[in-house]
Amino acid sequence: MTSLHHHISDGGTGDGGLPLLLGPSLGTSLAVWEPQLPALAAGRPVLRWDLPGHGGSAAGLVPDDGTATVAGLAALVLRLADDRGWERFDYAGISLGGAVGLHLAVHHPERVGALALLCSSAVFANGAAWRERAASVRADGTGPLVAPSTGRWFSRPATAAGPLGARLLDDLRTADPAGYAACCDALATYDLRAELPRVTAPTLVVAGRDDQATPLSHARELADGIPGASLLEIAHAGHLVGVERPRAVSAALRAHFAPASDAPGPVPDERTGRN
Repeated sequence: MTSLHHHISDGGTGDGGLPLLLGPSLGTSLAVWEPQLPALAAGRPVLRWDLPGHGGSAAGLVPDDGTATVAGLAALVLRLADDRGWERFDYAGISLGGAVGLHLAVHHPERVGALALLCSSAVFANGAAWRERAASVRADGTGPLVAPSTGRWFSRPATAAGPLGARLLDDLRTADPAGYAACCDALATYDLRAELPRVTAPTLVVAGRDDQATPLSHARELADGIPGASLLEIAHAGHLVGVERPRAVSAALRAHFAPASDAPGPVPDERTGRN
């Protein structure tokens, strides 16, 4: 069995900045980043990866005995970077994918150039809630999660019913129960609130104002705790903010990760929030 996440490489090898790693949210595949690829993969290598048991990644990448951790997921991401020979990289992650990036920025600051955290958190919920979800998924699979996740992921039914929304919900429906549950185990012990001042990477925090999974208070805690971080709040967007508001998110990420000599112009009008 491979020791690497399933992943897809996009972009080129030009001088558009450091390589960029993109981490997905729990329940989705790397397809969640498709709306951002045109903006992010121009002139730089971009690598998207799947969580264990999601998309094309094997569930067995992490233990299924309750001991999986975000640190373990982060170690797998470092293997991906090492396999490419990338000593430094930029990183953007959604939800659990953001937690992985935050762990890397705290514990491996020499590896992370710039960081973007989308609808993520320094701590998602109490551990018991994640242990309960893990037990439920091990018993009944991920199918029962699809209906409640639809309203959390998307603020508008039209987005959920669109091609990408439907594909991502199908990712959740078909996720390997063991891999999904192990990711829940990882979240059960995840808490980086006390470590936020250690982050040295330039950080952008992006929040959907209608996000029920990680409400605005989570984003504000990240932005207030990470030195120099910027916060972008996007109206009319749920947990998968980059799917619901692709233009605003793409522009914000492109600006954040652009080399200083190649910074783009202002982002579109639908960008709202504070910096």
